[in-house]
Amino acid sequence: MFSMKIVVLCGGLSAERDVSLSSGTLVCGALRSLGHRAVLVDVFFGLEGEDLKDPAGLFEKLPELRPMKVSASEPDLEAVRKSRRWKSRSIVGQGVLELCMAADLVFMGLHGTCGEDGRIQAMFDLLGIPYTGSGHLGSAIAMDKDLTKQLLRQVGIRTPGWKVVTFGGRSIPEMASELDLPCVVKPVDSGSSVGVVIAKTRAELVQALNDNASYGRVLVEQYIAGRELDVAVLEDQALPPIEIIPRGGFYDYYNKYQAGAAEEICPADVDGETSERLKEAALLAHRTLGLLDYSRSDFKLDAKGDIYFLEINTLPGMTPTSLVPQEAAAAGISYEELCQKLIDLAMERAGR
Repeated sequence: MFSMKIVVLCGGLSAERDVSLSSGTLVCGALRSLGHRAVLVDVFFGLEGEDLKDPAGLFEKLPELRPMKVSASEPDLEAVRKSRRWKSRSIVGQGVLELCMAADLVFMGLHGTCGEDGRIQAMFDLLGIPYTGSGHLGSAIAMDKDLTKQLLRQVGIRTPGWKVVTFGGRSIPEMASELDLPCVVKPVDSGSSVGVVIAKTRAELVQALNDNASYGRVLVEQYIAGRELDVAVLEDQALPPIEIIPRGGFYDYYNKYQAGAAEEICPADVDGETSERLKEAALLAHRTLGLLDYSRSDFKLDAKGDIYFLEINTLPGMTPTSLVPQEAAAAGISYEELCQKLIDLAMERAGR
């Protein structure tokens, strides 16, 4: 293994900004421990405060890494936007592209609509910049929960029934009166359980739709009672399933990222046949959507033993509480080995 110049791209303007910063910081530290010249870059702020005339100089004098903790609530994105000194509508900060073009590789530590939806990947494809993870098309498809469910249902993967609600035409109480209860309301193109509400009464459903109206489109999905399990795919192989048991409520933003808020059991305590069915479904979902290198699929297992696919993540979290590193560890793969594996796969694909 040789030392590489790597940009770890994170941050941005999605509701998962803090998660991304935490993932990126941990990844960057792991890459430096492996001997790589890794630079952590917030895609929105870019090289603010650095020498824009010589971005590549950062690879010679690596900036200090500061620990990043995910807060208990989502970030105020308007405050983040206003705090950037460069007043531009671009979501890509100054110097980002120049630094990425000077690197051997970009490690994608982005999450959510600013980086997991294929737009950044498409830009890198046009510029010939190698990066980790799935390409622009697979990323865009997987980010759309409605389109994902349509495609996976066609290949025989069971998924809860759903409807897409578009705001603007009718009143919310009128729309809510036509939807079945209990149900799960969530944005069509977001992650980390941002905006997710389990509605059991008509009043809760109306409130959930009101709270999510700013997204424009939301998914209203049949609620499936049961155990929550996740399965990661790495290099076209499914890893051991992991079960998530929140200590209170459901696996929402708080329970995902606050230490001790949820119990995670890996490998999950399921029989061998169920484990194989989960793995097969995760692998089929990964392949059907044309994903690359790694992904993580979320499932529900009901009391009858039926498995329901919920959604898939093309850039799974890499925070201290994230699931993919835990699944990799259960398969004998350390955090550093996982990061290096993703780099090797990206470089092989780029022919370097």
